[in-house]
Amino acid sequence: MAHFAQLDANNVVTEVIVINNEVIEDLPFPQSEPLGVAFCQSLYGADTVWKQTSYNNSFRKQYAGIGYEYLSQSDVFVCSKPADHPSWVLNSNYDWAPPIPRPTDSVYVWDEPSVSWSLVPKPYPSWVMSDDCKTWLPPTPRPNDGNAYAWDEPTKSWVLVSELASGEFAP
Repeated sequence: MAHFAQLDANNVVTEVIVINNEVIEDLPFPQSEPLGVAFCQSLYGADTVWKQTSYNNSFRKQYAGIGYEYLSQSDVFVCSKPADHPSWVLNSNYDWAPPIPRPTDSVYVWDEPSVSWSLVPKPYPSWVMSDDCKTWLPPTPRPNDGNAYAWDEPTKSWVLVSELASGEFAP
């Protein structure tokens, strides 16, 4: 199956459709694109604008979603800028990134009002930073058996939390 994204006047994706490979004569991209565009225009109107997009991200950076923008000068689709991060910019890989690189010496979260990284306090002295510097991790994983657990720093272990009749949890 081939995927085609319809663009509005601002090169923003408004729709993505799937067409049968027979329509594009099983040709690879980019030879398939003119056939697919002609087919889409026969369905939606000759004045509509279409670009082929790759479901497995093998061309044009990534699969186009509704609201994505097509950058014609770079021939890529980019996702929408995060609404909660207006200071972020497109990097050389066409990904939205903060204007200041994330520090790697601890765990930080982006603080948009100050346009900077804010330190996330370590919840317990025994916890360690994840490899990607995005979260604090306990020295032992929390059991995943359906029960509720709380971290006990003195024993550096997870302690089962008993459910009370009222539905509240207590250690």
